[in-house]
Amino acid sequence: MIDALARALASRARLLDVHSDEDHNRSVFTLVGDDSALVEALLAGIACARERIDLRRHEGVHPRIGAADVVPVVPIHPDDMERARAVARSLARRVGDELALPVFLYAEVGGGRGPAFFRRGGTAGLQARIDGGEIAPDFGPALLHEAAGGVIVGARRPLIAFNVDLAGASLEIAREIAAVVRERGGGFPGVRALGLELPRAGKAQVSMNVEDWEASALHEIVAAVEREAQARGVEVERSELVGLMPAGAAAAAAGSALRIDGFDASRLLELRLLQD
Repeated sequence: MIDALARALASRARLLDVHSDEDHNRSVFTLVGDDSALVEALLAGIACARERIDLRRHEGVHPRIGAADVVPVVPIHPDDMERARAVARSLARRVGDELALPVFLYAEVGGGRGPAFFRRGGTAGLQARIDGGEIAPDFGPALLHEAAGGVIVGARRPLIAFNVDLAGASLEIAREIAAVVRERGGGFPGVRALGLELPRAGKAQVSMNVEDWEASALHEIVAAVEREAQARGVEVERSELVGLMPAGAAAAAAGSALRIDGFDASRLLELRLLQD
């Protein structure tokens, strides 16, 4: 199934990375292309997910409301955000019209709302909110697809999906640490965090989206998670990068680890060659 999704997405655009996890039961595909190529590729990928994934038989620890749960369009250069918005709107309209899936806009095209706004309560909760008039799809029918649910489509800046696995921790401890580091709890700006239990791996995890990596450095977040873990008598086992990350975030972490003052992406040889 994952290979089929990858083939569909790669039919019109360049597929850069595929990341899959059994406990989350979730795959992240990263692809790049121009405006029209991205719309065609993403439409093909969503159609493949609609045909192959049945949420009624789907189990996974990560919240979701659809087989193609969230589809962000991300401009590599900040000046291209308006192009990303246009691509997101075009894709959303075609998903609603051609695939008959309810589409909900988020981030830069959805009034700043995040995926968590729609995922609350899962598909049953979302349908109840639609029926009650609290939420309406921006495109497509007002009834979630029986097997494939709906799709959240948006445009946003690059983020870093980043997980920290804890050794010897309970789900409660993972949730406590997530509450400390996320922005809503007074933690790091732009950090969304959940505490999850990974039954196959036999451990607990702090699962994060770092939405503003310039304001919240990864190495500082990991250090905070480690302090909170040690205070609760558990240890950080490893970190996991989901998908790809901006070079600037890696440079900041490397500069801190190596104690190089003023080290940033401008000091990376390959990036300087690309710029020149």
